[in-house]
Amino acid sequence: MRKEKKSRKGKIMWGLIYVTAFVVTFAVSAAVKMTYQPLAKKFSYQWDDSVGKIYSDLSYGDGEANKFDLYVPADCSRKSYGLVVYLHAGGFTTGDKSGDADLLKRFCSMGYVAAGINYTLRDENHPEVSVYTQSQEIKASIPFVAKEAEKRGYKLDRMAVSGGSAGGCLALLYAYRDADTSPVPVTMVFEMVGPASFHHEDWTPYGLDKSPEAAADLFSVMSGNSITEEMIRENDYEDEVKDISAYMWVNENSVPTLCAYGKYDRVCPYQSANHLIDALKRYQVPYDYIEFPHSGHGLQNDNKLYEAFMEKLDEYLNRYMPVE
Repeated sequence: MRKEKKSRKGKIMWGLIYVTAFVVTFAVSAAVKMTYQPLAKKFSYQWDDSVGKIYSDLSYGDGEANKFDLYVPADCSRKSYGLVVYLHAGGFTTGDKSGDADLLKRFCSMGYVAAGINYTLRDENHPEVSVYTQSQEIKASIPFVAKEAEKRGYKLDRMAVSGGSAGGCLALLYAYRDADTSPVPVTMVFEMVGPASFHHEDWTPYGLDKSPEAAADLFSVMSGNSITEEMIRENDYEDEVKDISAYMWVNENSVPTLCAYGKYDRVCPYQSANHLIDALKRYQVPYDYIEFPHSGHGLQNDNKLYEAFMEKLDEYLNRYMPVE
């Protein structure tokens, strides 16, 4: 009996090591590398009172992190506006909407209403938080964003949801899983390096392909559901991770998608993107996938492809979110 207890304790510790390694690696990589913008001059913008205004830390819930920033164009004379939401990176454990201010200002300068939304992070004060609970907060925030914009004279009739890394994961979930209930019609999604699937055999950088106990612990934390080693071994945990696996929600009505992943990404495993691309192909969803062959999680080693992504993004905005 004592030996059995010791063995079980060892497995738990083994799993915790992998969970800790994941959140630390994901948070550090996302928080640092996703701020890298090698083409800032090419995609610069003007920002002053003649361009737009920012309303900061507006509430959408009772939680301390349930805040959003709203960026509105100075011109409020149009009948309707498109909304661009950008969700911050940070490995689900760090990050803040303020880190995306430049990007949100650029969207606003193009004539869109833009919003950066915070969500409760998983940390020692919030050990119950999962990717699922964070996605539910994003879902709950959009009606407040729409109401606040309309109160200030900006009627929203279309929406693009987006994000990077952890934010990319949450953006994909909203676009595919929650779009049907959105108060603002979702017309497109764009994201960089967001995890869209959770198959343990793909998460090789963390050794989850070789450790069922580590996979069970990590996916339990991320999904908020109880997943056992036996379920991992038998590949019988699809229902438990569906609510955080965006690709499982893709169907023939899913919105056009622009995404980018790095071939040497060891934070969001490169192989995991294949499930998303396969689903988009299967259901004939309009999409563009840009692979960065020399880059990791920050997409930092392929400047020409970074430029191509930004140009494609403007093309998508003009096509699916025209400023009229």
